[in-house]
Amino acid sequence: MPLLLGCIADDFTGATDLASMLVKGGMTAVQVIGVPTGPLPDADAVIIALKSRTAPVAQAVTESLAACEALLAAGARQIFFKYCSTFDSTDEGNIGPVADALVKRLDCGFALANPCFPTNGRTVFQGHLFVGDKLLNESGMENHPLTPMKDANLVRVLGRQTTGTVKLIPLATVAEGPAAIRRAMTGLKESGWRYAIIDAVTDQHLIDIGEAAAGQALVTGGSGVAMGLPANFRRTGLLPERGESAAILPRMQGHAAVVAGSCSRATLGQIGFARDHAPTLELDVLAMPDAAALAAQALDWATGKLGDTPVVIAASAPPEKVAALQAKLGRDAAGALVEHALAAIAQGLVARGVGRLVVAGGETSGSVVQALGVTSLRIGPEIDPGVPWTYASPVNLHLALKSGNFGARDFFLKAFDVPVHP
Repeated sequence: MPLLLGCIADDFTGATDLASMLVKGGMTAVQVIGVPTGPLPDADAVIIALKSRTAPVAQAVTESLAACEALLAAGARQIFFKYCSTFDSTDEGNIGPVADALVKRLDCGFALANPCFPTNGRTVFQGHLFVGDKLLNESGMENHPLTPMKDANLVRVLGRQTTGTVKLIPLATVAEGPAAIRRAMTGLKESGWRYAIIDAVTDQHLIDIGEAAAGQALVTGGSGVAMGLPANFRRTGLLPERGESAAILPRMQGHAAVVAGSCSRATLGQIGFARDHAPTLELDVLAMPDAAALAAQALDWATGKLGDTPVVIAASAPPEKVAALQAKLGRDAAGALVEHALAAIAQGLVARGVGRLVVAGGETSGSVVQALGVTSLRIGPEIDPGVPWTYASPVNLHLALKSGNFGARDFFLKAFDVPVHP
């Protein structure tokens, strides 16, 4: 099976989000954890998941280029750089520097940038990113503990991160369809622009943008813009019709559990719902800033509670508590403490027979996956938009990695009712 689409994701939940979109489009997809050291799995799309969103810029660039080399060596026809639908970054990067490095490596001179995901309320209009009916900087993302987003104008945000130039392709052009979008991108490239932020407010806009991107060496954005990519390969005869068979996983077994580290409004709401429906432990990291002690407390609490009803263990907290913890320990140390505690908790739960695990939060997911020794994830059916079940190898575990902002309020319960095998 030839590798058609090679993908580089800047965090683990974003990688599964993208893979889920591609599977729904009929592509087989495998997520690889970290820069691969051997042959890539056999699939239409391979997504290399990095923990680079909040890494130092130089590290993020180096790892992304190494991932790109592995994908090109395997024959990838197109490269996709995946970042969050809320464009999580700082003024230093890492979206701009990584994209710059990929543009240079691929010698393509130009790439589109589109983080939209209308199904989850992420749209771009006049270059401004909205979360639902609120501008990005008024959506709660301005309080993100690691990548606070205080500017909704993506032309400005990306412009501050890149050595190139950024232009908007407005909604009026997008509404004219793929041919008009393609002409606009060609014109910008020929005029020396490096990036185009592209407006989109509906799924059809994203499908049209994806069609217009056929033949582009590099596509950057959220998972939504990948909606139109499988059809490009199908038109050329490279991708066979598969339908739902691309998403079948082995049957589930083992106890059910949820580990949450995200402090997003969506995750906090999901924890609130879980309190009334499942055993739920909310760790007080500020009162006990010790990863080993937090893990011991959680695993002791879970003893005797594991079964088909998920146990929910959360270190999530509202903005004021996060700020207090960061003031006490420092931002990086506070984040590392939570990640280490939750990774140890996940290890302990799996050792106690958990075979179905939901992890909430990008940084938390990265730490948990690495602690469990996961090397690849086979992508299965979607639970909620952007969040599929996966089958983790070599640990033989069903794993769902949820971006903090994604999922319905009852996500932590409904996830375990989604069938993964016919």
